[in-house]
Amino acid sequence: MTSFDCMACGACCASFRVDFHPSDGEAQGGCVPADMYDELNRSIARMRGTDHPSPRCCALRGRIGEAVICAIYDERPGPCREFEAGSPACLQARSRHRIGRSAAGD
Repeated sequence: MTSFDCMACGACCASFRVDFHPSDGEAQGGCVPADMYDELNRSIARMRGTDHPSPRCCALRGRIGEAVICAIYDERPGPCREFEAGSPACLQARSRHRIGRSAAGD
């Protein structure tokens, strides 16, 4: 099995809708800054910018595939914390942005 490292390319932050429980949001005592998400209902909050045909999280800074950072890395929601580098979703995001695969140890 091939292992993949995070390329810090930002493709994952510009490919998927990011939904999480509102309790992770600052408004309900969580850590995700209140100005970075919308509370859709009692059970779903969504990172701003991720609910578009060409999503891009509002916390992402920089150019996809080049130098990017998450402005709220330490406060990011659960789905972002759980996202796995090299997973099928990661490879799908890289492909969407035409970013090559990089196996660890290459």
